[in-house]
Amino acid sequence: MIINFNVENYGSIKSKQTLSFEADKITHLEDYYVFKINGLRLLKVALIYGANASGKTTVLKALDFLRKLVLEPKEKKTDEFNFEPFLFDKNTPKQHTRFSIEFIQNEIKYLYEIELCKKAIVKEILKDFNPNKAIVFERTTDLENQYTEIKFGSKIKTDNTFRKTLEANTLWNNTVLGGYLKTNIELDKLKSVIEWFSTYLQPLIYAKSELDEYITSLINKEKINKKDILKILNKADLSISDIIIKEKEEDIPEGLIDFMDKALKIPYDELSEIINIRKINTINLNFEHTVKNNKFQLPFELESQGTKRYFSFAGILSLLLKDSVAFPIDELESSLHPDLYIHFLLMFLVNSKNSQIIATTHNREILNDKDLIRDDVIWITNKTEDDDTELYSFADFDSSVIRNTTNRYNVYKSGKLGGIPHLSDFYLEIGK
Repeated sequence: MIINFNVENYGSIKSKQTLSFEADKITHLEDYYVFKINGLRLLKVALIYGANASGKTTVLKALDFLRKLVLEPKEKKTDEFNFEPFLFDKNTPKQHTRFSIEFIQNEIKYLYEIELCKKAIVKEILKDFNPNKAIVFERTTDLENQYTEIKFGSKIKTDNTFRKTLEANTLWNNTVLGGYLKTNIELDKLKSVIEWFSTYLQPLIYAKSELDEYITSLINKEKINKKDILKILNKADLSISDIIIKEKEEDIPEGLIDFMDKALKIPYDELSEIINIRKINTINLNFEHTVKNNKFQLPFELESQGTKRYFSFAGILSLLLKDSVAFPIDELESSLHPDLYIHFLLMFLVNSKNSQIIATTHNREILNDKDLIRDDVIWITNKTEDDDTELYSFADFDSSVIRNTTNRYNVYKSGKLGGIPHLSDFYLEIGK
């Protein structure tokens, strides 16, 4: 579970900003929003509001970038990182970008910190709290010689061969965790942390992400229960009585092999197998609708955009309830009716145990009802005078701004909390 996430000098974020899942002292809706672990009260949800271009998605991208840093190590020392520091300042493009994340894995609290430039990881440190704070490893990089040095904490038992093997595989543009992925060596602490990044922290879901093939494959492989998906869809009043998945073997279309090789970069052994068979398996997805006791099948591509989106969300929800995972979701309300948006959140809150959702949203209706929302799960991104992003929570405001009787929707809409666009008048003088 995520406790805190910090980011500095990344995209529109200049100074250090913190997204926290530590619950405020209030006990409002405690049973639904808060789970307790290791003496901490952690929130299941963080909803980020803000004007367009205020940095909402940047927060999610930063979290996803950190995940990829760990799980997708570079193959060549010459490969540069695909990100930009804060560019609206003379100094920040030359300064380092920093991330840190506190999380719990296997009931142990960890703190992972990393500092980097476009070419290399400059510093990296992993600490655990089991029960007291201790260094697992600390890494520094000699930028002139492009060399990594790794020092392990006093409680970590390794020999010289282990350390040398890890250093040899940790290029100056790889994390230590990424370097570990390239080796045959074993260390429980590193393995546990990598498992958290790979199994708990999930990839970022964008508003235009098409997840239907992914969810369909999970159903087809019985990693998601189809009956569970149907229950979720029926509670959404979508009149879907069955999900029909048909596998079909077809000849490989002309040009597909070349595309798979050059664009998708499929491994040679997999590509050779496809070339030899000259066949490819495709999956057709149909929804069965029951209308006045009559059953009709409709191809997935003919369903409404909202139905398609919610089918994907039904799969995501089933994963959130079945496993312990965290999903960053951009524009959670995209293609969803406001009532269905709230319905999805409530289903997650009522039924989940150890999962988390971090989502950007423009849906303000939920702020109207204090019986549905806690102040500490509502976050705002706002642009400062320097055009950088600041991130803060409703819970950061004192009673002079937000009282218990205050309508959260009205006070946010008024602009007192920031995070809304400052629009001009409607008149335009168009040149000839």
